[in-house]
Amino acid sequence: MFVYRIGKTRFARDIGGEGARLNGGRWNNVGTACIYTSESRALAMLEYTVNVNIEDIPRALSITAFELPGPVIYELKVPDLPGDWRNMPAPSSTKDFGTILLTDSAIHIIKVPSTVIIEEYNYLINPIHANNKNIRIVDVKDFVYDVRIKLK
Repeated sequence: MFVYRIGKTRFARDIGGEGARLNGGRWNNVGTACIYTSESRALAMLEYTVNVNIEDIPRALSITAFELPGPVIYELKVPDLPGDWRNMPAPSSTKDFGTILLTDSAIHIIKVPSTVIIEEYNYLINPIHANNKNIRIVDVKDFVYDVRIKLK
């Protein structure tokens, strides 16, 4: 299975989840590493778009394709999630919920509904899990962000 992430080019090959560890995210607290990916390039772009201000979009962006190993994925459905999981900004309930899952030694990839399109999925990769040594970056390409998406 292939999943995708859009981000700053200098971090395109990061498989340690450093950005999420330093800044936190919807599904992790600061201090917990995580690699946020999406099931399609289009969803990766939508996720990036809703999480960045237009003035913060760098010129050097890349899209990274990862290959995930095997079928061992912890899948979450909407009823499994905190009631406020789609709120903006991301509530502490989702950060705490995801952090617990990301520190569970039995879980290495979490499939979670997208807040943008709940019928599509993001994949949270726990970079410190032993099974994730089999995750491969299969492609990194420059990504030109079309700012018309952010214009009013």
